Amino acid sequence: MTSGFLDNPMDAAVVRVLGSLAEKAITTPDHYPLTLNALIAACNQTSNRDPVLALDEATVLKSLEELRRRSLVNEVYRSDSRARRYRHLLVESLKLHPAEIALLCVLMLRGPQTAGVIRTRATRLFQFEDLERLDITLQALMTLPEPLVAQLPRRPGQKEVRYAQLLGGEPQADSAEQPEAEVPPETDRVGVLEHEVASLRAELAELRAQFEQFRREFL
Repeated sequence: MTSGFLDNPMDAAVVRVLGSLAEKAITTPDHYPLTLNALIAACNQTSNRDPVLALDEATVLKSLEELRRRSLVNEVYRSDSRARRYRHLLVESLKLHPAEIALLCVLMLRGPQTAGVIRTRATRLFQFEDLERLDITLQALMTLPEPLVAQLPRRPGQKEVRYAQLLGGEPQADSAEQPEAEVPPETDRVGVLEHEVASLRAELAELRAQFEQFRREFL
């Protein structure tokens, strides 16, 4: 792996590719590792992404090459498919645990967020029992020899502090100042259910697209 991410940050496309691989490893394990087409679709999906991007094949391939150089992705083949597939190496290279991967994944895909919002959005990836468990995970990622998460300064009008991933370097001031709607405690359960329904719909559409690709490969 290369030197620290603050000294050698990833660009937004590389962060999106890595975050998408980490997400799909958890949410669609039967279709993981991902083919290039499935990875492009995951990077560009409109649900659970902020901002929504439109990465083309060349950009995703370039990002994969950068991640391979950093020992964060490798290329694999499956016996049931002729297509090349890609998997992340966050466990092997960064020694991250499932809770840490889930938390980092949410920050890579959705930008800076408060602890309460992170917990709600991470539900489909990892079940944090409470905010205390989430805070322990945040502290673990912030106190690594090479920190992967940082706490952002509280801005005027913000009720809670926000956290950002550091794979892409120091968070930009403008992104840190953007307001974010808080999730009131009494609406957490409804918000989680709505989030899960939207995620399931997006994953179903993606699975249909992957199935059609699978059919084309063997016709």
